[in-house]
Amino acid sequence: MKKSRLAKVYRFICLLSLSLILVLLSIIPVRLAIAINQAPQPQAFFILGGDPAREKFTAELVQWYPSLEIWVSSPPNPQKTIETFQNVNVPKTKLNIDMGAVDTVTNFTSLIANFKQRQLQHLFLVTSDFHMPRAKAIATFVLGSQGITFTPISVPSKQTDSESLLRIIRDIIRSLLWIITGHTGVSL
Repeated sequence: MKKSRLAKVYRFICLLSLSLILVLLSIIPVRLAIAINQAPQPQAFFILGGDPAREKFTAELVQWYPSLEIWVSSPPNPQKTIETFQNVNVPKTKLNIDMGAVDTVTNFTSLIANFKQRQLQHLFLVTSDFHMPRAKAIATFVLGSQGITFTPISVPSKQTDSESLLRIIRDIIRSLLWIITGHTGVSL
């Protein structure tokens, strides 16, 4: 009799947890729709660090959007990043470099508070073409859960293979973990 009762409690907890996750996931599309409605045009550039080509590509785009702030997450060489944008006359006040990220998921989670503080609801998301599918998956969950939408900009690269589906799924799980607990599971 005790086993039957324990099994029922276990099933109830699993069902409740699954229901909570489904409710959270259903809220994300609504928040994205609200964000795109309130901010139909991107309000800032968000560059994922890792390849200086992303910064150079964005430096060319900035000429068309001089009023937008630029956020760079963990660039490989911050001083070169500053020089790249100074060369196209971007004021230092418009360039924000954050060194808090250690991977793609934390590129997003380490800057959420800054984006919300600035009331940004729409970002240009800049990363390499091979990296974009994973970046979009993470952005959908991390940014979407916070009511921030994005417009992806893929930077051409020499890498021909996209990232594996396993890496994308792993980072979606880590993004969900962050939404639920506030921790990214960086060691996963």
